[in-house]
Amino acid sequence: MIDTTILLKAYRLMSQVKAMAETYEANRSICKYVHSTSRGHEAIQLATAFQLEAQDFVSPYYRDESLIMGIGFSPYEQMLQLLAKGNDIFTGGREYYSHPNYRSADKPTMIHQSSATGMQAIPTTGIAQGVKYKEVLNSASSGAVVVCSLGDASITEGEVSEAFQFAVLKQLPIIYLVQDNNWGISVTAEEARAMNAFEFAAGFKGMNRVQVDGSDFEASYLVMKDVVEFVRRERKPYLVHAQVPLLGHHTSGVRKEFYRTDNDWAKHLQDDPTPKLRNKLLERGVSENDLLQIEKEAAELVASDFAKAVASPEPDAATVMEHVFASTKIIEEKGERTPAGAAKIVMVDAALFAIREIMEQHPEAVLYGQDVGKRLGGVFREAATLGEQFGDNRVFNTAIQEAYVVGSTVGMSAVGLKPIVEVQFADYIYPGFNQLVTEVSKSCYLSCGKFPVSMILRVPVGAYGGGGPYHSGSVETTVLSIKGIKVAYPSNAADMKGLMKAAYYDPNPVVMLEHKGLYWSKVPGTEDAKTAEPSKDYILPFGKANIILNASDNAIADGESCVVITYGMGVYWAKAAAKNFNQQIEVVDLRTLFPLDEELIFARVKAHGKCLVLTEEQQNNSFAEALAGRISKNCFQSLDAAVEVLGALNTPAVPMNMILEQAMLPNAGKVTELLKKLLNA
Repeated sequence: MIDTTILLKAYRLMSQVKAMAETYEANRSICKYVHSTSRGHEAIQLATAFQLEAQDFVSPYYRDESLIMGIGFSPYEQMLQLLAKGNDIFTGGREYYSHPNYRSADKPTMIHQSSATGMQAIPTTGIAQGVKYKEVLNSASSGAVVVCSLGDASITEGEVSEAFQFAVLKQLPIIYLVQDNNWGISVTAEEARAMNAFEFAAGFKGMNRVQVDGSDFEASYLVMKDVVEFVRRERKPYLVHAQVPLLGHHTSGVRKEFYRTDNDWAKHLQDDPTPKLRNKLLERGVSENDLLQIEKEAAELVASDFAKAVASPEPDAATVMEHVFASTKIIEEKGERTPAGAAKIVMVDAALFAIREIMEQHPEAVLYGQDVGKRLGGVFREAATLGEQFGDNRVFNTAIQEAYVVGSTVGMSAVGLKPIVEVQFADYIYPGFNQLVTEVSKSCYLSCGKFPVSMILRVPVGAYGGGGPYHSGSVETTVLSIKGIKVAYPSNAADMKGLMKAAYYDPNPVVMLEHKGLYWSKVPGTEDAKTAEPSKDYILPFGKANIILNASDNAIADGESCVVITYGMGVYWAKAAAKNFNQQIEVVDLRTLFPLDEELIFARVKAHGKCLVLTEEQQNNSFAEALAGRISKNCFQSLDAAVEVLGALNTPAVPMNMILEQAMLPNAGKVTELLKKLLNA
């Protein structure tokens, strides 16, 4: 039997939540930002919150204000987020109501998560993955549990299935709390899904599961107590399916009267958790006057907190660009780039050696993705021997789950690990793109710097030798359209090793675009991609372009020179083309595409007055064209001719046949012709 003091605590919070919902509804002009309330879901949320300890992790979703209240946050703290105020402790006015994030020793940790339905399942499972790894590392159970809150309608999302699959495969200490109110906005359960979450979970071997009346606090409390204790002890996943009523609107902007009938409403009112708990307290001997006093105090607290929140200051507009990235200490090139006597290595080995050195020094570094384990070591052998050296806990294969590979890094990073992950080819980054855009890139900004995602995503790119339409893509423009991530694109072994080290020590998400045609310098003319192996402590900071070929001072002084701004394979096309000119061509290798070394770019364009931006990507609407526009604007008065751009032909894909492939791509001959045009302008 649950102690009455626990029931009274729950009733006090339920009364506050009810008063909050009524206050928001009565002040719609003030509560102008979209929001949802937890009315109807209070019992299961509070029952869950009461089981959690400071060592635990929880990911509430957008209807979980009661859960947030239950772990110790006040109405005032939540109202600051409701009104997007500057003092919002969670996101500083940047996020919706009931989108918390929190990192401190006094309460469970809450990572940032988006509003995208079901997307929290992967990052939160990544937390459990990280917890499990650290327990193996320390040879001891932490006892921490991870709770991922979901609505039942979200279970149809494919990414939820990826999370479930990984959780049962690795037997992770996570609880999926599914709150089922039978609605997905205006879509009923009967319309949208063939089974509920409890039934669906039966298909995941190893997923423990239970159902509960989520409107009954006492029943919910007992179930959640048992489930949490089980996961603390057994370290295995659990799904809780809680049936609950929806007593408010879907959101303040999608109101119940738009799509729900009076009959729908009446059915849900019968299961209101608040009167249910009230009646139980009366049966326990709590007086009517005591309950009325609780309700009165709740209303007064909510009214006072709301007035205080309304009067609190708006965010300072000057802060809008803060926390896009966490600050990095890697700002200068360090170590020996070309040690005496160092053997030349190919690019693929430079990456391998860099990661090996990182993993030898940092036990928090883990590497995973498809086929990177010790059996193969990556389809390009880019992880060869790492699995054998560091074991299956640190270097391991995943299923074909690009979304999980990318999104799990959010949770892994949150527990203090540094994941290095891979997708096999750039063409297959798109299943993971949702997580990269929605969760990874926004986490630092929307958590006000509390949860930058420190990860490296390795992506083999580029065309050569008949790789075909799904193994030859260039994706830099697509990736660069995402704000909040950094992008490297090395063209030689030394840069590969130095940038990989910089990426590891950077607290932000980094995408490493690695041209597979340069991995072994098998493409004619790319022998210079092999370099002496830099020293173990060599680090090359992001945002530092490199002049790899100089024009003569006389050519520059006579206005008979041109600078080629390029990266990746473009470096070698440009160098080959430059041989057709008399020291008239300068070649700048960008090395990183974001941050971009605009200072060097603009200085070199102004020195020459003529510029070609060279890329392997299809040209129209590309990063290269955007860069050319920026150069034109900033160097306008110094230009002797319009900035030219050369990229691949604008086909939807790279054709398989090598004759067609070459016809599509730039090459030294095409670069030469365009440079002649520029020099004669």
